[in-house]
Amino acid sequence: MRIPALINYPLVFKQVVAWGDMDAFGHVNNVQYYRYIESARIAYLSQLNIFNLDIYTVIASSNCRYLSPVIYPDVLHIGARVEELRQSAMRMSYVLYSEQQQKIVAEGEAVIVCLDKSTLKKSNMPIVLKQQIIQLEATVEHVINL
Repeated sequence: MRIPALINYPLVFKQVVAWGDMDAFGHVNNVQYYRYIESARIAYLSQLNIFNLDIYTVIASSNCRYLSPVIYPDVLHIGARVEELRQSAMRMSYVLYSEQQQKIVAEGEAVIVCLDKSTLKKSNMPIVLKQQIIQLEATVEHVINL
């Protein structure tokens, strides 16, 4: 399925909404969106083989804007991309597109910081990782802020 709203996202993660994702008000609970975004982020980072590098990544900040409630059954397509590369961090953005509603239902953003695996202190992002991100984003003609 080709979704025009996600064409400039190098990774689109497909998330099936489970019955248990809903809360007492009959829509997907707000906490679930962060889990969905996390799954998309991990899929993106896995494409870069980041787990084989000598760094950990941690979330310094994150947010989510809820545009329309999601209810079961539905399938979300979550676009993930890097918007900005910094010395020791990156800023990622996400859009969540609902198959049922045929529109974007949420948008999110996170700042991810690199830590040295041995000292657990903030470290510079490896050059090879930056290059891989730039190349991945270029596959969908997305230009990153450097």
